[in-house]
Amino acid sequence: MFHHSKDLQFNARVSKPDPAFANILLEQFGGENGELAAAMQYFTQAFGAKQPHPDKYDMLMDIATEEFSHLEIVGATIQMLLKGVNGELKDAADQSEIMQVLDGKAAKENIIHAALTANPQFPIITGGGPTLRNSQGIPWCASYIHSNGDLTVDLRSNLASESRAKLVYEHLMKFTDDPYVKETLSFLMTREVAHYKMFEAALATIQPNFPPGVLQADPRFTQQYFNLSPEKSPRGPWNDGEMPDMGKDWEYIADPVAHVKDTKGLTETEDNKKSELAKTEKLNEQLSEERSAEVRNAEPKGTAQWSDYSKSKK
Repeated sequence: MFHHSKDLQFNARVSKPDPAFANILLEQFGGENGELAAAMQYFTQAFGAKQPHPDKYDMLMDIATEEFSHLEIVGATIQMLLKGVNGELKDAADQSEIMQVLDGKAAKENIIHAALTANPQFPIITGGGPTLRNSQGIPWCASYIHSNGDLTVDLRSNLASESRAKLVYEHLMKFTDDPYVKETLSFLMTREVAHYKMFEAALATIQPNFPPGVLQADPRFTQQYFNLSPEKSPRGPWNDGEMPDMGKDWEYIADPVAHVKDTKGLTETEDNKKSELAKTEKLNEQLSEERSAEVRNAEPKGTAQWSDYSKSKK
């Protein structure tokens, strides 16, 4: 059950109209890395977490709801940036606020043209209001959502989503001089950082959580780094020394072509790798059963119901 408060989470303000930036800001309204995409991603991920991880369900729903509130902040900011342009695009009176940032009729025509022809959907379909399209007029698409049904994978997707959204806000701040708008963007950017740390902390509570999913990595092919760019190849912690958190060393394959031929297409396996493979297969069976039992045991017996109203506070 959602409850809408008409007060924004953050007091969004705009000092003067800026229709060009309003168009750019659509990226965070209906764009791939925008607030609606984040809200729907966490909202859909939450369903699969409800039974086995009720605490993570609560977190995902809370953050999804906050993202909806951020969508409202972005939409409100876009609308305020269009003050004096929205609705009466060509008939704004000379004394209107939009004219205070322009210099005569020619400048007025230029700014309206620059702002609105960049995204024809703006004046044609919505009359100048925010719409679920990005800054180029491309409609929002459900393919933006990453919800894979495995919580460790979903949480890692969320870390990437929050990182991209933060970066978009950083870039947006370069295109406005309005101190109030920058303040709003800074708030939204900072909440991306807060959500990142929430997801990071939640991932750490699921053990084991690496590799993502259930099945372990095949030990025959985990450690190899294939030097497929042989000229002036740099070495670093991604191909030299110990693998991060694995207790194994990287195997640097300096000549991948010769190595593949010598091992008959990587099918000839060293004896120590054969024993590791047997252990891995046993661990796969054990972990698969544990994860399956985790879900089965969390499912209610008898009639299924999502909410337990008997536990609701009176």
